[in-house]
Amino acid sequence: MEVAPLRVGLIGESVQTVTAADCANQMGSGSLEVFATPIMIALMEAAAVSAVDAQLPAEQASVGIHIDVRHISATPVGERVTAMAEVTHIEGRRVTLQVRAWDDHELIGEGTHIRYIIDIDHFMSRLPH
Repeated sequence: MEVAPLRVGLIGESVQTVTAADCANQMGSGSLEVFATPIMIALMEAAAVSAVDAQLPAEQASVGIHIDVRHISATPVGERVTAMAEVTHIEGRRVTLQVRAWDDHELIGEGTHIRYIIDIDHFMSRLPH
């Protein structure tokens, strides 16, 4: 499979406003009404998809295979969170990104995320029917 031309430095972004449904006490990841770590990770992954998949031909996509992040600051309901992902390394079909998230006041999370470029038809044909 030929991999579309990706390059180090590509950036993707994803933004959302925190609602009660995005909080730890609703996600089962804690008891407080603050932005949940799983939702922050999903926002970071969406930013990574934005950076990578826009460069791929229609028959390819990227899938997440690893994420390593720290959630370092709490964010209340009503604040906007912006996640950004930057491609930092490409090795064949394996793409490494630096991911970060900020709320209206500060950096709230950071880490790395690895995605793998796949051929959609081949990938889906391997799933049980």
